[in-house]
Amino acid sequence: MRIHHLNCGSLRKIPPLDGHSRAGAMNRELAAVCHCLLIETDSDGLILVDTGIGTADLRHPDRSLGADWVAYAQPALDLGESALRQIVRLGYEARDVRHIVLTHLHRDHTGGLPDFPHARVHLHPDEYRAVTDPTAPHHRHSLDRFMPAHRAHGPRLTPALVEERTEWFGFPDAARPQGVAGELLLVPLPGHSAGHAGVAVRDDGGRWLLHAGDAYMFHGELERTPPLSHPALEPVQHGAQTDEAARLVTRDRLRVLHRDHADEVTVFSAHDPWEFARLAALKG
Repeated sequence: MRIHHLNCGSLRKIPPLDGHSRAGAMNRELAAVCHCLLIETDSDGLILVDTGIGTADLRHPDRSLGADWVAYAQPALDLGESALRQIVRLGYEARDVRHIVLTHLHRDHTGGLPDFPHARVHLHPDEYRAVTDPTAPHHRHSLDRFMPAHRAHGPRLTPALVEERTEWFGFPDAARPQGVAGELLLVPLPGHSAGHAGVAVRDDGGRWLLHAGDAYMFHGELERTPPLSHPALEPVQHGAQTDEAARLVTRDRLRVLHRDHADEVTVFSAHDPWEFARLAALKG
């Protein structure tokens, strides 16, 4: 299994926070990212974790992503950053992506879905229910944020399975995507969306990566005491969340995971460009 860190959509530039960013090259203004994973497997083909901004978004951003969101997020609209183009550069085709695992169904995570219409799309069952069941809490909120352009092709949404007493480092109700043989789990990280989840994958060396989605947005929230939010990202978090109290509980649990299990788990978020730069550099 080989894991690639992909930036599938540069967004507006954000400055480092004095005294709190990493030294050297990391201590500079960077564009926020849409951090995705591409996992090459022998048994399951290609697995994409989140999809970032898709090719149709880049051609018709106001129509596909929404004019207000585009004006605020300031996406770079670089076709070369799309997951599809990056996968092709690695020598694959769109059909080689057999599975897509999503942290949640917001536009900057689902834009690439139409580029891979044959893939099975895995969600935590709470997020699946939020968009498919009109009686579910936050159904309207969830459906409004799952952009029509990203679901018009009828993606194969599939709820992952919660096995009895499935825990991951103390996080309960971890769910296993159906039809995926490798060690990959959807770990509930509630608060940002109705069924928001992290995606945990274990590499060949036995170490876990946890893509925490939008459970937090800046590394200072995990690494600093007290937690340090980024003023450019905090309004985004507050504008999107469904349950602030649950989100803060999730953040604090991730802080404990980062503190106590850093030798076993690497935690990262979807939009922090300094985290992305560090992990992409490590993978060469």
